[in-house]
Amino acid sequence: MASDCAPIIDIAPTDAQSFGIAELSREFGITPRALRFYEEEGLIAPARDGATRIYSRRDRFRVAWILQGKAMGFGLDEIAELLNLYDVGDGGATQRTVTALRCRAKADHLRRRMAELETMIDHLGHFADRLEAGEA
Repeated sequence: MASDCAPIIDIAPTDAQSFGIAELSREFGITPRALRFYEEEGLIAPARDGATRIYSRRDRFRVAWILQGKAMGFGLDEIAELLNLYDVGDGGATQRTVTALRCRAKADHLRRRMAELETMIDHLGHFADRLEAGEA
């Protein structure tokens, strides 16, 4: 079950300490508007030099987590909660533990939902068969 929460977004290694909006947009395949939205939502906090946003390594890492969380079906509120767990001061241990638990819970929920959908598909097929045979 270790694959329940496998990384989706890989961050390329870099020595850079700051990044521009176009650079992060290009790296993550998102629009500058998406980055501004994440800032408005308090998920990232770029520094400013006049009107220019300057994203830190922390912001870059948080964008990767946001995109990974979205890809796994987490809402922005849940993602924010998980991101903020990094600031507990234990080197991210709480964040990793809680995120893994949430990933497993979401995977379990999706497995149950998938079973429900498979049952519904079977019932629909049987009902269509009966209709076509003139039995219903």
